[in-house]
Amino acid sequence: MTTTYAALLRGINVGGNKKLPMADLRTLLEGLGLDGVRTYLQSGQAVFTSGHGDEESLAADIARAIEKRFGFTVDVVVRDHAYLAAIVADCPFPAAELEGKQLHVTYYSVPLADDRFAALDQAAFLPEEFRLGDRALYLYAPDGLGRSKLAAELSRPRLNKGVVATTRNWNTVVKLVEMTAS
Repeated sequence: MTTTYAALLRGINVGGNKKLPMADLRTLLEGLGLDGVRTYLQSGQAVFTSGHGDEESLAADIARAIEKRFGFTVDVVVRDHAYLAAIVADCPFPAAELEGKQLHVTYYSVPLADDRFAALDQAAFLPEEFRLGDRALYLYAPDGLGRSKLAAELSRPRLNKGVVATTRNWNTVVKLVEMTAS
């Protein structure tokens, strides 16, 4: 039985750093024995099918292959279609009423406990808000991620210690559900 996955690569092709052309990424993933490889945008999303492995081992294999081939490390989160669809279905914000740039999901490598964010005074950042989900954090940033003070606070190393975290806007979140459905 094969499963369709999305691989989310953190921090590639941003500001001229960690350049990884999507054609090269597709070739690398195919070389790992993954099937039906497709990429989305230049910011590190790939969709593929695999009949072996699990999310964690696939992420580790992809990260190792990138380091070996390109000479730099990249954090990778791999999630299957069912998980991605559940993230969309479980969104605590009115996604249909918002622009894609206003809503973001940070995918985490592991589940996070609420107490990790207990010291954060959410009221100080209103109207921006966040909610935790299953290995994910939903962020409502009405003025976009680039202007979000809450996003800057949430990305601090003390809040992300020991986890891999990578963020996507809502348009990409929805597109990955579509791409992994077929």
